[in-house]
Amino acid sequence: MGYDLPDDYLERVYSGALGKVIGVYLGRPFEGWFYDRIMRELGPIEYYVHDKLGAPLLVTDDDVTGTFTFVRALPDYDNSAGITPAQIGQTWLNYIIEGRTILWWGGLGNSTEHTAFLRLKDGIEAPRSGSMELNGQVVAEQIGAQIFIDGWAMIAPGQPDLAAELAQRAGRVSHDGEAVHAARALAAMEAQAFVEADIDALLDVGQSFIPADSVVARMVRDIREWHRSEPDWRVARELLDQRYGYDIYGGNCHVIPNHGLIVLALLYGAGDWDESMMIVNTCGWDTDCNSGNLGCLLGIRNGLSGFEGRHDWRGPVADRIYVSTADGGRSITDVPAEAVRIVNVGRALAGATSIVPKGGARFHFELPGSLQGFQVVAGSGTIANVDGHSATGRRSLAIRSDGGSSAVTATTPTFIPPEVIDMPGYGLIASPTLYPGQRITATVSADSANADAAACELTLTHYGANDELVPISVAPTTIRPGDTAELAFTVPGTGGLPIASVGITVTAGDAVVYLDRLTWDGTPDTVFARPTDGGTMWRRAWVDAVDDFGARWPEAYRLIQNDGRGMLIQGTREWRDYQVSAIITPHLAVATGIAARVQGLRRYYALLIGADGVGRLVKQLDGEKVLAEFAVDWELDRPYELRLSAVGNRLEAVVDGRSVCVAEDIDRPLDGGAIALVVEAGRVGCEQVRVAPVN
Repeated sequence: MGYDLPDDYLERVYSGALGKVIGVYLGRPFEGWFYDRIMRELGPIEYYVHDKLGAPLLVTDDDVTGTFTFVRALPDYDNSAGITPAQIGQTWLNYIIEGRTILWWGGLGNSTEHTAFLRLKDGIEAPRSGSMELNGQVVAEQIGAQIFIDGWAMIAPGQPDLAAELAQRAGRVSHDGEAVHAARALAAMEAQAFVEADIDALLDVGQSFIPADSVVARMVRDIREWHRSEPDWRVARELLDQRYGYDIYGGNCHVIPNHGLIVLALLYGAGDWDESMMIVNTCGWDTDCNSGNLGCLLGIRNGLSGFEGRHDWRGPVADRIYVSTADGGRSITDVPAEAVRIVNVGRALAGATSIVPKGGARFHFELPGSLQGFQVVAGSGTIANVDGHSATGRRSLAIRSDGGSSAVTATTPTFIPPEVIDMPGYGLIASPTLYPGQRITATVSADSANADAAACELTLTHYGANDELVPISVAPTTIRPGDTAELAFTVPGTGGLPIASVGITVTAGDAVVYLDRLTWDGTPDTVFARPTDGGTMWRRAWVDAVDDFGARWPEAYRLIQNDGRGMLIQGTREWRDYQVSAIITPHLAVATGIAARVQGLRRYYALLIGADGVGRLVKQLDGEKVLAEFAVDWELDRPYELRLSAVGNRLEAVVDGRSVCVAEDIDRPLDGGAIALVVEAGRVGCEQVRVAPVN
C-alpha cells in the first residue's frame, strides 16, 4: 500500500502486545465481578491479585488467544489488505477446535462466538454468520468484536482507516451493530496511537469512524462531558452504570457498558498506566477484556517506559503467553515472537520487507527488557536483558551467577510447563516446539571482568515417568573471560517423550555470561509411541481434534470420530521437507490416513484410504482438492502401512511399501507444517507414528 512506518514500530508493537497481555492477566482472576464486590473483597486493583484468589497469573485466555490468532488470516491469505470476512471466517474454522479452544462455548444464542462458529460450521459464510438478522440484536452486540481487535490495529500503525476497516471485517464474522461500531472506534484509536498521544485527539479519531447517532458515539460524548465537569472517576462510573449499565443492555456481556469503562479509564487515568489500570479493573464487569484492550492502547501510546511506574509489571510475566489453537506448535510462544509476526504483516501491507532479528533466531532478546520466557529455575543467580554483547544485534540476555551456588540455570518452556498442566478455565492445547533430530545452536560470551573461566552448557529437559522432568545430558564448553563460543547440540531420541524446556547452565563462582541468540532448525527424526516410562504428557503433546482420544484404550492411538473428519496433530509450521509414516488399522470408518504440512484443521495435505475402495492424495485449503487417486483393497481390521513425503512442491504417497501416486502442487502450495493422524466417521487404531528426513 506504500505508506511510511514509524521508526520504532517493532518496539511499539511489542509494548502494545505486552499491554494487552499484562492487562488480561491483571483482570482475569476477578472477571465478571461488579464494582461493589471488588471494593468489598479486594479494594482498588493496584497490582496483580491472582495470589489473593488462589489463581495462577499466566493463563490461557480467549482475549489473548483470539487476538494473536485471528490476525493470522492476513499471512494465511498472502497479506492482502482486501481480505474478506469470509476468509477470516475460514481462519476461525482452521484454528478453532470445537468446544476446546479460543471461544467461550456457552451454546447457541447464549455465547455470541459459539453461535457464529456453529453458523460457519453449517456453511453460512461471514458476515452473515454474525449478522443481527440471523442471530438477533442482543446476541450480535456482545463484547467479542471489540476484545479481538488489537492485532488488526497493530498491523496498521498510523492508518486508522485501515485498522477500522479490518476490525469491521473481522468483527462481522461474529457480531453486528453497536459491537462493530465499538470495534471500529477502538481499532482506529490504537492505530492512531502510534503517531498521536493526545487522548482527546485519539477519541476524536475513534468517533470519526462510527455513526454519530450510534449508542457508542452518544455514550462517549456523555463520558467526555462527565470528565470535563466531574473530577472523581467513581462518580463518573456511577453515572455510566445508571445510564449504560448491564441492567439496560442485555445478554451476558454487552459491549456498550464495557466500551464505556475503557473510555472512562482512559480519560480519568490521563494516559498513566498504573492509574488507568487501577480504574478500569476496579470498575469491574468484563475486567480482563477491558483491561486488555486499554492495556494495548496505552502500550502503543506510551511505549515500554509506560510500564515503569510503581510496580514491576513485566517481571512476573517474563513475556510468556499461551496461544492455544489447532496449530499447536505455536501455542507455547512469547510476546516478542508474536510482535515480530505482527510487525512483518504490517510491513507487508506497507510494502516493506520483513525483519528477521539475528538471522531469524527463535530467541534473540533484541527488544529492551525482553526475556522471551526465560527464568532462573536452578541455582543462585539472576537474568536481565542488557545492551551489547551481540555479534549481529544490539542486545543480549545476561545470566549472572552470584557466587552463592556453583551453577545457575535459566530456561524457557518448549512445551506445557509443569505449573500449568492443569490449567483452569480454558485448557492449554499445545505441541512441543523442539524435537529429537533437530539441531540447537547458541552464541554465548563471557564478561571480560569475570575472575575465572565459566563452564556453559545447553540445558534440556523432557517429560518422563509420572510426568516429572528429566534432564538431557549435554557436554559443557569452557569460556574464558572476554571470549565467545558457539554451542551446538543435536537433540537425541527421547522414546516418544516431549521435550519440555531449553536453556543455558553457567557454572562459575561469580560470573556473567551473555546469551546472544538461541535457536534450532532441521527436520525432526523421531517416533511417537506409548513410552515405556508412562506418564500423560506424551498424549498431551498431540493436538486433540477428534471426538475420543481417551487413555483407556489398548492402542497407543485409538481415534474415534462420530461424524465428519477428526485429526490428531503434532509438530510445528517450521517443518518443511520430511516424511511421515504410520501403520493404521480401520475398524469402522469412512476413511483414514495421515497428513503432512498441517497448518490447522482446514490447511494440510493428506493421504487417505477409503471404504469406497479409493485412495486419495488431497489438499485441504478453502475446500478440498484431490491431487491424485488410486485403488485400495479396503478391509476392516487390516493394518495399512502408509507413508507420505513432502519435498518442495512434490508429494509422494506410499501404501504397504508401494508408491501409489506422486503429485506436484503449484497453486498456493503449503510450504510447511505439522503431521497428523486422520479419521473420518469411525474408529481406527495405531501404535506409532514416525517423522523423519526423506531418504
